[in-house]
Amino acid sequence: MAKRRQPMSQINIVPLIDVMLVLLIVSMVTVPLLNQGIEVNLPQDSSGTLEDYDEDPLVVTVREDKRIYVNVGVSAEFDEDSFISFEEMEERASKVLSARPNVPVFVRGDQALDYGYVMQVIHALKEAGADDVGLVTEPEEL
Repeated sequence: MAKRRQPMSQINIVPLIDVMLVLLIVSMVTVPLLNQGIEVNLPQDSSGTLEDYDEDPLVVTVREDKRIYVNVGVSAEFDEDSFISFEEMEERASKVLSARPNVPVFVRGDQALDYGYVMQVIHALKEAGADDVGLVTEPEEL
């Protein structure tokens, strides 16, 4: 009687390892390049709105010309001449945050505003007692 050959019971994984190593090398080369080539538009986002909060937030608005407006609540109105100095913003924020320590704090910074100035405003708000400071953005255009 003729002897039957047994089927091979092991899977050859060498080609799989080769493919995985090639994919790893390709991803290691392309990922650093992706960070340099991405165009970002920070002031747009699809996250929730300010109206989603139960408590009226402290909203600090900073225009392109660095004029600062502070109000409590999203519906508070102010005119063009009611801007305040950086030091007054710190004082008002400190008063509001000492009276209501858990109030949400948001910064509405103009898109053309210097990023460093926005960071100064955020730092001043944290020094005044804000735990977290959120950035307000425009909804994404579909």
